[in-house]
Amino acid sequence: MIQLVRGFRDILPPETSVWQYVESIAKEHFENFGFREMRPPVLEQAALFQRSIGEHTDIVEKEMYTFAGSKDTMLTLRPEATASVVRAYIQHKLYSVDPICKFYTIGPMFRKERPQKGRYRQFHQINAEVFGVDSPYMDAQLIFMLMTYFARLSITGLRAHLNSLGCPECRPAFRQNLSDMLSARTEKLCEDCVRRLDKNPLRVLDCKKESCREAVADAPSMIDFLCGDCKRHFAAVQSVLDRMDVPFEIDTGLVRGLDYYTRTAFEIQTEELGAQNAVAGGGRYDNLVEMLGGPSQPAIGFAVGVDRLVELVEAKFPAFDAGPDVFFVPMGDAAMEMVAQWVCRLADAGIRTEADFSGRSLKALMRRADRMEAKNVLIVGDKEIAENEAVLRNMKTRDQVGVPMDRLVDTVREKVAREEF
Repeated sequence: MIQLVRGFRDILPPETSVWQYVESIAKEHFENFGFREMRPPVLEQAALFQRSIGEHTDIVEKEMYTFAGSKDTMLTLRPEATASVVRAYIQHKLYSVDPICKFYTIGPMFRKERPQKGRYRQFHQINAEVFGVDSPYMDAQLIFMLMTYFARLSITGLRAHLNSLGCPECRPAFRQNLSDMLSARTEKLCEDCVRRLDKNPLRVLDCKKESCREAVADAPSMIDFLCGDCKRHFAAVQSVLDRMDVPFEIDTGLVRGLDYYTRTAFEIQTEELGAQNAVAGGGRYDNLVEMLGGPSQPAIGFAVGVDRLVELVEAKFPAFDAGPDVFFVPMGDAAMEMVAQWVCRLADAGIRTEADFSGRSLKALMRRADRMEAKNVLIVGDKEIAENEAVLRNMKTRDQVGVPMDRLVDTVREKVAREEF
């Protein structure tokens, strides 16, 4: 028997109902804020991620699924969505229609991480990206949009963690200061961080190994090195969040995992998870569009980890997958022919409908209706056909009523809509 590839998984019913719910609320909520859906491909040129994410990140060095394409082109299954959205924004000259664009994407990402509980090599994200706006008010709006999205999903204990990563004007001084400090502590750094020290010392701040965390415990803060513009930008973000009653805290150790971030960086964390308590993260990447060959356009975005979010929602709503509104029990060939038509008409009218054409006994079919958690059962046999009246039974109260067959579809639809049965 052929089995799943290690680190990948099947998402099966009833869990798929939770995924659909999480995604549908995201679409509705984000579109209320003016976002439109984009669907970039999962396969891109490897150079896109090498240039955007950074060649000296763990993602590019160790975690990408990269292979040879045609004409010596290296291809990669996307490890994140932002670079793909930026590439599409540039390639299709979306800035020429309106430089201010707001997109969201939903789909799978791929990284060769070590498989463990809650972490898969194919994982899923909901992303949002805004182009053409450098205002701190947009930063605050995105954080507010995220917090209210999670609140709609009944996720509690939410708090935004904020930091500023500065800009090309003020970051070099911080980088040099950090590099000087870390160069004197190389014996405490892991092999990867020693290698990163010359190329990108900020990446050391993001290392999860205990010895590296101890080495940077008293590291300088980027906030102390911010230029005037970056200070004003960061202060404005905090001011708006305060006025919108969004709980947040300054987290100077927050650098995010990708090289392209500038100024505001943020994570949304919840008390409902353990050590891995972040459910979303993002920040500004004002130079990425130009870096990838487009015009100079500011941008900001975030990513939501859907796999982790689904676990939280599923824990709150264990009976999420609702059974059918009506389960038909046809007894005999004549009843089956009639039921086949009714099922189609009711389903087309928006009623969740199921039927069993196996010809098994009434007792067996009623047991199946119970297992499926059907709300109502409609029984039709020779007796009901002769009397022109089917039997509609409420599976919770066990009450039942007769339904005239000549107006069965309309009657059942009305009763289900009014939740009478």
